[in-house]
Amino acid sequence: MRIVDMDVSPLRVPTGAGVAESGEFLITPMHVFADYRRILGAGFVGLRGGPVGGIVVRLITDDGLEGIGTVGVGNGSALYILEHSLRPIVTGANPFDVELLWEQMFRATLYFGRKGTALEAISAVDIALWDLMGKATGQPVYNLLGGRTRDTIRVYASRLYANEDLDRLAAETRSFVARGFTALKQRFGYGPRDGVPGMRKNLALVKCVRDAAGPDVEIAADCYMGWDVPYAIRMIRMIEDAGLNLAWVEEPVIPDDVKGYARIRCAVKTPISGGEHEFTRFGFRQLIEEGAVDILQPDVNRAGGITEARKIWALAAAHGLPVIPHSGQSHNYHLVISHMNSPMAEYFPSPAEGAPVDDDTLFWEIFTGEPVAREGHVELSGKPGIGLQLRTDRVREWAVA
Repeated sequence: MRIVDMDVSPLRVPTGAGVAESGEFLITPMHVFADYRRILGAGFVGLRGGPVGGIVVRLITDDGLEGIGTVGVGNGSALYILEHSLRPIVTGANPFDVELLWEQMFRATLYFGRKGTALEAISAVDIALWDLMGKATGQPVYNLLGGRTRDTIRVYASRLYANEDLDRLAAETRSFVARGFTALKQRFGYGPRDGVPGMRKNLALVKCVRDAAGPDVEIAADCYMGWDVPYAIRMIRMIEDAGLNLAWVEEPVIPDDVKGYARIRCAVKTPISGGEHEFTRFGFRQLIEEGAVDILQPDVNRAGGITEARKIWALAAAHGLPVIPHSGQSHNYHLVISHMNSPMAEYFPSPAEGAPVDDDTLFWEIFTGEPVAREGHVELSGKPGIGLQLRTDRVREWAVA
């Protein structure tokens, strides 16, 4: 079996999509600038830059099989890399040669890659290769990774953006608990520029969710790289002093401040997580060796695909660290269910469950077959490959010229 073609489909986020439409917001690394609102534009979608909200890669073989993968963040610059750097490597190749192909793609882009867009482009191709292998063997990807370690995956509902309307935030929290979720994640809305008043508002956000969820639900909170080290230590201690125990605080500072992560972790009792914006086993090795995090959070379609993710999971297991990947989606679920050191996974509620169409939920519209949470758990279908089917109508409708 040989790969005869690679199709790359850039997709736009639908007009009007974005969390700002419903009064939701979050702290980001751009909030250090006084005019961040102008820079970001209308809504969180402005963070992504440009019209491309997602990229789907399809690998087609000479016997008619098709494997699909996605780029982690819809970035138009990945198009050039896919078309001109990666296409020549995979065309004509055997899709089962994933180790060789991964190394060839990685080494061919070292000069301008190593992290970021180049790795996310590689991730999409690699996931498509594993999807092909599963379809060629008639097996779900998790069986190719060693099989299931459990029947279902516990998931936490990931939405709960900051909102000045605390009644609305509380109602959203109660709705998730009523649906059987035993863990939730919310977003902080304020950072160093907002001073002490912003700290009190962050505290109010956490208290709102805790009061609405009750004492037995785990709650995590995401800083999305928007704090600095002194602020993070003060803010987390304030939350701890208020008795509002968090399951973890996520990405308190920018990802390259690894020593800053370690300083925060040593100064607070709350677990610190990170890795959503880290890449390859080399980046995660540094996080581990520096003692930067309690929980690793790679995303398979960012960090290097399934081939590289296996090594990240193994590194974490060797150091006794849990892996709770960023984002839900099947490419992550297959790694979670096949590893003992992944106690749960993230779950972005779908538009059918009341969430808006945005960067968090676009995949629900592009694919069918994503597992839907029931009583706080998802169950994988067992279909060959990653178990998804591409909605060609959406690809045509949302295509970027």
